[in-house]
Amino acid sequence: MSSIIQPNLTLSSDMKYSCSPLKIIAGSVITIYLTFILFLSNNELNFLPSNLLSPLLVKLPSSISSRPSENSPTEIKHLMFGLLGSAKAWEHRYSYIESWWRPNITRGYLYLDKNPSPEFHPWPKSSPPLKISDDISKLLRETKHVAPVMVRMVHAIYEIFREDHEGVRWFVMGDDDSIFFVDNWVDVLGRYDHTKYFYIGGQSETILSNYYYSFNQGFGGAGFALSYPLAKALANNMEGCLRRYPYLNSADLITMSCIADLGVSHTAQKGIHQIDLKNNISGFLSSHPQAPLLSLHHFDSVDPIFPSKTRSDSTNHLMKAANFDQTRLLQQTICYNRNTKWSFSISWGYSAHIYEKIIPRCILQTPIETFRPWVSTSQKPHYMFNVRLESEDSCESPHIFYLDEVKKMSRSNEIVTSYVRAAPRGLSSCSNHSADGINKIKVFSPATKLIETGRSECCEITSNVHGTDMAEIKIRPCMMDEVIA
Repeated sequence: MSSIIQPNLTLSSDMKYSCSPLKIIAGSVITIYLTFILFLSNNELNFLPSNLLSPLLVKLPSSISSRPSENSPTEIKHLMFGLLGSAKAWEHRYSYIESWWRPNITRGYLYLDKNPSPEFHPWPKSSPPLKISDDISKLLRETKHVAPVMVRMVHAIYEIFREDHEGVRWFVMGDDDSIFFVDNWVDVLGRYDHTKYFYIGGQSETILSNYYYSFNQGFGGAGFALSYPLAKALANNMEGCLRRYPYLNSADLITMSCIADLGVSHTAQKGIHQIDLKNNISGFLSSHPQAPLLSLHHFDSVDPIFPSKTRSDSTNHLMKAANFDQTRLLQQTICYNRNTKWSFSISWGYSAHIYEKIIPRCILQTPIETFRPWVSTSQKPHYMFNVRLESEDSCESPHIFYLDEVKKMSRSNEIVTSYVRAAPRGLSSCSNHSADGINKIKVFSPATKLIETGRSECCEITSNVHGTDMAEIKIRPCMMDEVIA
């Protein structure tokens, strides 16, 4: 049964056939009334109907816009980043932000708890403009909040909103040890209506982190986005909300609670990675979900993603590929060589794997557990996704190659990424065709944006890999009904 209340428009039999003057007048009034109702329902009006009309006709605004609605595509100028950090940690984290920040193009501010050391003065143009967080000690004394540092982080939403934000559609909040892929943020946020209330973020990769805090919050280190109307409402109600929740000890949980009080729920978005993982996350990055890569957090807590480089150099190396094509970054493409019975798995701009066996795509999409959960526990499952265990079986263990260089071929309008062997695998061959001799893989991909995200691209081996030290692979759109098997 429909829950929508509808007026009963059925006339009684007496009214249908009576010629009484009073009934004729009443019928005429009702006819005019109903005609006016139909007119209202079929025409968009810029005012609220009079209270003399049925209250069911009052049309409440579905959203609050920061300014007259704009139908133009979302661009980088429409995003403002609010980045949180501490002066102490900034000394070794600044390189993370500088790897992706574009001076005079990216909009936003870095909020530190106090002025950094003299070596950072004058403030470098390669970093976001510096702001020192507000002194909120009076509020903290009055509320006796259990987590003063967390309050500072949440309060930054208010602080960035009061800055000049002409034309801003989205506020993206995050931490200073995260890498953001701005072009992908622009594309993804462009799919949402910025004139409505949106709170967009990612979950933790581990079950316990989501359980301890909330499955319904955006984990802020990796970044979350607030549409303009929501950011405005949140900023206007910031102090009241912070006073309501003095017992919450997590900035993300406080933020979620404040937003929930405004009637807004979390919208989960794939590609925002909290990286609540430890040690070697290459297995995770080599089987990235089929979604644009938006951010990577906790770089201080994991091994360098390129084994031969430092953490700082690793971020810059990954950004070399990102600067050519963010839409394909870490997107997994799989193809097979029938002659050698090899499986190739390409994580574009990061790694390439060769398996000496035909392995179904559904298996290769599952990350190898090279990492460990953020919170150690013997009880499984640990993760919000399935994993494969590392194996010493030569038919299950891949030959691993990492990004070496990237360049554009103008003549063919292609981007060429090269991947070199990380180390000898140290296992016997799975078959008569060993991949031990392959030391380099070249991947050719279109120099155009990857638009379709509902289906992966396909690839094919274009060189003779038998008896050579290099394999060449061409990435292309999948054909209609093409099967990757």
